[in-house]
Amino acid sequence: MTTLKRRGVIAAAAVLATALATACAPGSSNDRPEAKAPSAVSTDVAKAGNVTLTVWDQEVQGGLREQIEKLNAQFQAKYPNVKINRVSRSFSDLQKTLRLALSGDDPPDVVEANQGYAAMAQFVKAGMLLPLDGYDSVYGWKKRYPKGLMDLNSVTKDGKLIGSGNLYGVSLNGEIVGLYYNKEKLSKLGLQPPKTWAEFDQALATAKSKGEVPIAFGNLEKLPAMQLYGVLQDGFVGKESVRKLVFGSGGAWTDPQNVQAAQKLADWAKQGYLSKDANSVKWDDTPVNFAKGDGVFLFGGTWWAPDLNDRMKDKVGFMLPPPSQAGAPAATMGGESLPWAITSKSKHPDVAAAYINFITSPEAMDVSVETGNLPVLQAPSKQPSAALMKEVSAAWAVLSKNDGTTPYIDYATPTFTDAFGGPLQKLVAGQASAQEVMKAAQDDYAAFQKKK
Repeated sequence: MTTLKRRGVIAAAAVLATALATACAPGSSNDRPEAKAPSAVSTDVAKAGNVTLTVWDQEVQGGLREQIEKLNAQFQAKYPNVKINRVSRSFSDLQKTLRLALSGDDPPDVVEANQGYAAMAQFVKAGMLLPLDGYDSVYGWKKRYPKGLMDLNSVTKDGKLIGSGNLYGVSLNGEIVGLYYNKEKLSKLGLQPPKTWAEFDQALATAKSKGEVPIAFGNLEKLPAMQLYGVLQDGFVGKESVRKLVFGSGGAWTDPQNVQAAQKLADWAKQGYLSKDANSVKWDDTPVNFAKGDGVFLFGGTWWAPDLNDRMKDKVGFMLPPPSQAGAPAATMGGESLPWAITSKSKHPDVAAAYINFITSPEAMDVSVETGNLPVLQAPSKQPSAALMKEVSAAWAVLSKNDGTTPYIDYATPTFTDAFGGPLQKLVAGQASAQEVMKAAQDDYAAFQKKK
């Protein structure tokens, strides 16, 4: 496994630390008291008595599910007095239900709270998550992780600034959005993995002419189109401009190159390069359909790699999105997986902190590799064996070397998934123009920036 500590996302986090914005707290008033961790920290889990630790996660697919099940079993074996009550939901379902759960009188102890203004920043402002700095002084997460990765899981207590302030979560896996391809289909079409965007367009046209679905794509939840647009944007605009735009330090969504990226997505949809009725296909069904033969290519995150490897074996490959010119450095969005956080009403915060430390330990990184995932830090003794995971690891190393990771664009505002994702659905359906869609994005973005 290549060294993962010097990722391109670190540079993105440095930009992120300059982004100032406000976020509305979910179901709370502005005078809600700040959540505070216990002044005295105990790391002796065995002396905590019989504890049921309720954990909400979104590790529902293939290797991700296997990874957390194995780590949970190991933790309970080490501490027989602790029973983990695991509640697993898809990413979309978790986002819909977590806010209500955290507002209740009996919330879970540990949750995966997504980074950015739409989730973590709002939860922090509402006093729903515990700051982890006191636990960090005992467990040493900031010594184990690069500062850039810690910054991505940090928020000021008022929720106005992501990228600095207190630490509210620790992540286990790394992730990037890349391009999967069906090796068997490419071979039958007489194609090679594309080296440039021009070659990719030619491959899409060839696939369509031969009766294949060029790109497997499901967009029921809106976020997939945002990720596909973000990949195109990285190619049209460049990483530095994307970073500045997402974090509010320059540019507009209506700038010509951003509109060009939206037009490319509209063209793909019009040319029939996307799955039929894509807006009614679930995101999590997309890799399943791809594994069954629906699509020559699939844009998606490395979180799908373990499941695709299990389903397709040596028939699936992975690469970074192609650059504009052959040999040029590639760029794509990515970061670290959803951070594990402690809720402010947890009855067992010390045990919860010990659990988070356990599932993000160096030994946990080995488990990540064993279960076909991409650990956020270098695994101490394990290396990937499957060809697909070797390709994923190599892509991670390339991005690290070239500083090629850009932020997820849904970080831009608390409401961006609906404000931009909704219009993108219309774009895919041929019901809105690229200019109209980007104006909707800019309107939401400008309104948010005004609150600074």
